[in-house]
Amino acid sequence: MELTESLRQRAERLHLHGLLSHWNELSDSLWVEPLLSWEESERAQRSLERRLSSAHIGRFRPLADFDWNWPEQCDQIAISELMTLEFLQKCRQCHSGGGPAAWGNPPSPRTLPIRLSFRGHTVLFTTAGQLLGDLAALDSDSALRRRLRHYASPQLVGH
Repeated sequence: MELTESLRQRAERLHLHGLLSHWNELSDSLWVEPLLSWEESERAQRSLERRLSSAHIGRFRPLADFDWNWPEQCDQIAISELMTLEFLQKCRQCHSGGGPAAWGNPPSPRTLPIRLSFRGHTVLFTTAGQLLGDLAALDSDSALRRRLRHYASPQLVGH
């Protein structure tokens, strides 16, 4: 009974109303649990793909491919601490600035946004010039308000 209730709660979270309306007929079927697992997995994958696409991160070199022996001024401990994402507990929205020089020439300024996206956070990777150009091109107050909400909604805005 406990397993059936757990499956029903998963179906409710997924908003599978057709399945829920016939729950008494189908709850004992062997295919219900795999169906819910497939749906959860597919939705998680599509959510990640959407977040990565809307982040505008572009190409980057993964942290695993970085040569920590060069350059010497790269602070591996600081970058490792940053990648734990603990700073998110202290802020609603964070802004990262600058390219490799501002980051102490790390593996890639895109590594942090990618990691955030994989953890389920929203990210927008843009330059100040792109942001200002985008805002300047708007021709109405309502469009400007919508666009400002767009730039204020991600949990990390980086450039």
